[in-house]
Amino acid sequence: MKLKDIYRTCVDAGMEADPRPAKELERVMAASARAYGKLDEEERPYFDTERLTNPYADTRIAAGDPELEVRGLITGVDMETAEVLLADRLRERGAPIDLVFAHHPEGPGFARLDEVMHMQADLWAAQGVGLGAADSLISKRASEIRRHFMPYNHYRAVQSAELMGFAVMSCHTPADNSVQRFVQRFIDESAPETLEDIVRSLRTIPEYDHAAKKGYGPELVLGEGHHRPGRIVVDMTGGTEGPTDALNRLSAAGVDTLVGMHYGEEHRKRAEELHMNLVIAGHISSDTLGMNLILDRIESQGVEVFCTSGIVRVRRS
Repeated sequence: MKLKDIYRTCVDAGMEADPRPAKELERVMAASARAYGKLDEEERPYFDTERLTNPYADTRIAAGDPELEVRGLITGVDMETAEVLLADRLRERGAPIDLVFAHHPEGPGFARLDEVMHMQADLWAAQGVGLGAADSLISKRASEIRRHFMPYNHYRAVQSAELMGFAVMSCHTPADNSVQRFVQRFIDESAPETLEDIVRSLRTIPEYDHAAKKGYGPELVLGEGHHRPGRIVVDMTGGTEGPTDALNRLSAAGVDTLVGMHYGEEHRKRAEELHMNLVIAGHISSDTLGMNLILDRIESQGVEVFCTSGIVRVRRS
């Protein structure tokens, strides 16, 4: 399978699972096209032209020829220099690894992570939050995240992989979209009657079952287990955590329980003030589920998959 086809498979999977309407994705890419068209020639080299066909700034080929025939890939939640060295060692032992396939973005995807956060406004609007307020909330938070990540060494692992002769790409929001859709449908169908029922039902999903047995599985972090969950919303995509003020808007819109990958202490405190319930499904296990849904598509095309850095392979196709 060519590297460019793996990349396109990820983008297509993300768009299929995207909680936003197709028209919104088209609007986002059309806005990028208009912005590019207005640039002076001297500014165009600095524009990320992948935005014209891919609405996910955190999903990019970071190194390698798009025409490369990929025999096998090594994948993990975080693929840093240590994992690159592991890939090289496995290759020395005969593993046909051509691609380092990361979930958390590296290189250009890491540098532009804040750009995907704006989709959170649409997610909140779908729950009844005013779109104007949602846009305002996420714009401020995305700017904070951009400033936060500016000093980071975005290309450290990418350069290591290039020296070892590997291609590199990341698949972040497409995998997060996939797990969000999967878990929301699962909860809607299982219709848990209590908060502890949510945790129990999540444990029937192999990735969460494995995590629970290892000590980092689903957990109710806010709310009484015997209480009714009310309106449940799965919150697992959009780059990274949104602002705490969004919880006020979601609560006012009638959301009672959030099921997410992780919540910081400030989010937990705000949710407690609002009498909301929080279930942490698990960060690494949720990332694993999302990546497994993507890997099903890639592996079915004959690409050999090696897992590390948190990912435990579960096949559904």
